[in-house]
Amino acid sequence: MATVSASSERLAELKAGEDKPETANTTTSASDADLVTQEPAIEATTSAAGAASDATTLDEDEKDKALRAVRQIEFYFADANLPYDKFMWTLHTANPEHWVPIATVASFKRMREFVPLGTDWLVNALKSSTALEVDETNTKVRRRTEVTEPKGQFERSIYAKGFGEEVPGLQQKLEAFFNQYGRTNAVRMRREENTKRFKGSIFVEFDDMSSVEKFLNADPKPAWDGQELLIMSKEAYCEMKIKEKGLTGKAASLRKESMTGAGRKGFNAFKEMSKIADDKKGGKAKAKPEVWLDFLGQRIRVYEEDGGTVKTEDVPFVKGATFKFEGVEGNVSFDEVKGPLKERFTRVPFVQYNKGDSWGYVAFDKALTEEDVTYIKEKIGTLGSKPVTWAFLDEETEKAFQIERASAAAKRALHFSQRDDRGSRGRGRGGARGGRGGRGGGRGREKREGKNAGEANPAAGDEQAGDKRKRTIEPDGGAFVGTRGQGVPTITSAKKAKTDDES
Repeated sequence: MATVSASSERLAELKAGEDKPETANTTTSASDADLVTQEPAIEATTSAAGAASDATTLDEDEKDKALRAVRQIEFYFADANLPYDKFMWTLHTANPEHWVPIATVASFKRMREFVPLGTDWLVNALKSSTALEVDETNTKVRRRTEVTEPKGQFERSIYAKGFGEEVPGLQQKLEAFFNQYGRTNAVRMRREENTKRFKGSIFVEFDDMSSVEKFLNADPKPAWDGQELLIMSKEAYCEMKIKEKGLTGKAASLRKESMTGAGRKGFNAFKEMSKIADDKKGGKAKAKPEVWLDFLGQRIRVYEEDGGTVKTEDVPFVKGATFKFEGVEGNVSFDEVKGPLKERFTRVPFVQYNKGDSWGYVAFDKALTEEDVTYIKEKIGTLGSKPVTWAFLDEETEKAFQIERASAAAKRALHFSQRDDRGSRGRGRGGARGGRGGRGGGRGREKREGKNAGEANPAAGDEQAGDKRKRTIEPDGGAFVGTRGQGVPTITSAKKAKTDDES
């Protein structure tokens, strides 16, 4: 379990200083600039008797502020945020009773507008919440219920477009707009990856399916500033984008996974707790070798799950490293594509092409320059005696494709590292019998790798991709295997065997 390593005041300073705009495919956290609040478990009453009860009764404007303050703090502690926000989880697990200093939470960026009202004002507001409770000293707050892993978020989410340009206070207006259809857990403003510019569209997670149906079937249809919105379920949006990009098979699955949140990035308290439980159950296990993959100029860790996986966030994105050809009729020989490129590119590019398709991808280990593009178009103007056109992929498609390549390469890297590990025992000069400092298979291993490099060595071997036919692809990186604290053995690279005909 994580523990607080600094004072609450220092943590609050760090938290309050963060300014990271929220994007549609990231986990919302207490540090996001556009954090979305969960509908509170409180009810604001407006009866005349209540309004005149005592001096602490708030007028309508103050009630609205109190409501928004409680909603925001409830969101920080909600199942949709708390277990995925490392900072909040650290505060939550700092003591067995899970009390969190109110002053710390009040210092977060989205709470700054309430600072002038004072701590007592915030404490009184929090006491009206049925999701949170305040301690006897009026200085700490915590959840009333245990944290549970949220389910069905994807099914309860919708997509809406037509909100124009971003203006001050838009987040709060959006929250109020969607709350009229039902309780919301999150309203996420979608932003451009690089510029962080608002796209004019949002994802909304409702608390229940009835609210989703109420919104999607509303009559008249939901409108913003007098203009009807484009609305659909998040699932329908997902399918639409996959169809637009022409994605199929593994690429389509990866794309959908990234949009559904199945491969949620960043911190995950449930996974951390599971690891701790496994460690306690099995005791201190022997350290396993780590497998690393050289991919697009970076080393990324390969994990054993599902026969070899990489974390999506670890996969580097290199824009302009994939070139698409189109116009093919019949079949294309890989030599037709790779042959002319060997003279210019040190590392032979990967070609993905399925028999019978009119198009294919050529992937490089770096972004192409204008000179590279000119060279390719001049040298490969035809394929199969038919003229072809060349074009770069859009950013989303290229990202999904590079993730697919890395995922396939990870499986091969893990497979061959495990095979080499088994094969090195008891054989050769560097096997289990000692030899030259335990470096592995000695000369016999080098010869074996040199002979079978094209089909066995992840450094020169290829990934598998495509549904119609498994094809060798991508000499995108060798596996580096080792155990922490020990020397890292290297896998000898060698010339690539002629496997293109099987690709």
